Amino acid sequence: MRKEEILEWVKTILLSVVIALVITTFVKPTIVRQHSMMPTLSENDFLIINRLLYKQNPPKQGDIVVFKSDIKTNLGRNKLLIKRVIALPGDTLLIKEGDVYVNGEVLTEDYTADKYTEGKYYEGTELTIPEGKIFAMGDNRFNSMDSRDEVIGLIDIDAIVGRAFLRLYPLNKIGLLK
Repeated sequence: MRKEEILEWVKTILLSVVIALVITTFVKPTIVRQHSMMPTLSENDFLIINRLLYKQNPPKQGDIVVFKSDIKTNLGRNKLLIKRVIALPGDTLLIKEGDVYVNGEVLTEDYTADKYTEGKYYEGTELTIPEGKIFAMGDNRFNSMDSRDEVIGLIDIDAIVGRAFLRLYPLNKIGLLK
């Protein structure tokens, strides 16, 4: 090989590494490993997460977020969970008789699996979400460990890794998430 050819290979490899580092700074791929977001997301869906969005703007009601929980994986890391933002700091939340109320208004949740929400620890209790926290639930309300459980509870905004915004797999469901 000639010196010029080797130099071109080195430039190409370095450029590829720089591009990969830039991309992974802004986005993160993840695979859904649970059923708690069905029917919106299914197990083994491959998603792209916007990592920088919440550095500039707060989460919004309805966003699908990935966050670090206090649950440990087999490797001792904090398990990442994916849920939908239901209530934001300052919002008043009430779960009563299968309906979710935010600031006195019933949420229209056409994305839920069963169209019914058990309150678990919060049934009939009005809760005001403190600053720096969110209340999030899975779309599959009967099969979701989320903010209604003592184990998860309210989620620190700082624990949010990013917003899931794009599904890449399965191929017949590629598209932006709502």
